[in-house]
Amino acid sequence: MTRIDRRSFLQFSAAAAGAFALPTSSLLAADAKAPFKISLAQWSLHKALKGGKLDNLDFAKVAKEECGIEAIEYVNQFFADKAKDKKYLGEMISRSDDQGVKRLLIMIDGEGDLGNSDDAKRTAAIEKHYKWVEAAKFMGCHSIRVNARTNAKYEEGMKLAADGLRRLSEFAQPHGINVIVENHGGLSSNGEWLAGVMKTVDLPNCGTLPDFGNFHEYDRYKGVEETMPFAKAVSAKSHDFDSEGNETHTDYFKMMDIVVKKFGYHGYVGVEYEGNKLPEVEGIIATRKLLERCAEKLG
Repeated sequence: MTRIDRRSFLQFSAAAAGAFALPTSSLLAADAKAPFKISLAQWSLHKALKGGKLDNLDFAKVAKEECGIEAIEYVNQFFADKAKDKKYLGEMISRSDDQGVKRLLIMIDGEGDLGNSDDAKRTAAIEKHYKWVEAAKFMGCHSIRVNARTNAKYEEGMKLAADGLRRLSEFAQPHGINVIVENHGGLSSNGEWLAGVMKTVDLPNCGTLPDFGNFHEYDRYKGVEETMPFAKAVSAKSHDFDSEGNETHTDYFKMMDIVVKKFGYHGYVGVEYEGNKLPEVEGIIATRKLLERCAEKLG
């Protein structure tokens, strides 16, 4: 985990006018009239998790006690072999319940390409996701986040990804689980393409998870506008902050105006800190504080 030296951090913190204050529970969590709610994506702590400094079972505790966030989004790679282990999943449930932390979704990676041009491989990928639908149901989540990867060109890739997502969503529907797609590289980072996939699938439990920072060369504000009509969750990606506590890559105030004012979204917005200049917990808190400022402006 990369750290800045103490003197620089103190100077930066003072300039940020309290943006990185010690955590207390987000005021948005208890305010029914808040314009949106804040959750924490587990990937924000991936360095600690991969480095053995944090156990997956303690994620809920760290979210609540260290980050001041009371709703969480899991990432399957941190318990990849536990999808069918009801005892382990039960322990995850128990520990989050003990903290009063709500379980929202599981982000799924590494289970194959849902838009693969090879029919057998596409079907295999769809079926590999089934266990995560069942795990999400068992854990009381509302969704699994998947990737719409394809090795085909634009139009054909749209049809193939839509086929994989439709079939997976049809499996998930009786479980009461949504299948939501993040802009996560390749064609999925093209907002127009991903919106086209959603229109082709045309199922109520298939939607999007717009991520502020994963559009790459594609205009991120345009991409969020194109994918918000299908959003069932939102990811507030962050990397670096200026002296006033604003994210340097994304205008959060402009982005949250799009999310809340233009599209009337009032659900959870997930903090996903990926920066290197601040330690993970400090980066999470900085992102949370920025979102809280956005909420104050939105009224």
